Amino acid sequence: MNRSYVIVPVILLAIFGFFYWQYMQTAEEKAKQRQELIAREKAEADAKKKAAELKARQDAEKRAAEREAEEKKKAADKRAKYEADIQKIRDDIAKYTSQANDSAKQVAKLEQELTNLRASKEKANREAFELNKAVERAQIDKRNAEFEIQRLTDMIAKKASDSAMAKSPVVAATAP
Repeated sequence: MNRSYVIVPVILLAIFGFFYWQYMQTAEEKAKQRQELIAREKAEADAKKKAAELKARQDAEKRAAEREAEEKKKAADKRAKYEADIQKIRDDIAKYTSQANDSAKQVAKLEQELTNLRASKEKANREAFELNKAVERAQIDKRNAEFEIQRLTDMIAKKASDSAMAKSPVVAATAP
């Protein structure tokens, strides 16, 4: 019995060793395949990650370029609008300056015309005053002439009435 205790476990150990050795070879192959698969998957994942990073970088660069182009366009539009506003203001200034110059010329012309009209009014007023003065003088002269005629007539009448010829002879009344 002593031997059977040693032989059976040794036989069983040999059987176990054989199966263990076969299992270890298949396990190593599976482990190698699994490591190769993991390495391939990791390489694919790294390639996908690099491709995604490259695509993300390209998209980011594209978006940055688009944003920069949009900002440049906005700046150019803003600058163009600013220039258009400045040009409009300059045009308005030129327009209103020419209108102001035309108005100033018209004002000067109207002031000259007003001065001429005032001078002609003053001349007409002077002429009217002189004519009124002449009329008044003529009326005064006429009145004075009428008074002079009346005085001469009265003087002649008084001399005539005082003269002897003008007195009627006194006729003596004869008695019947």
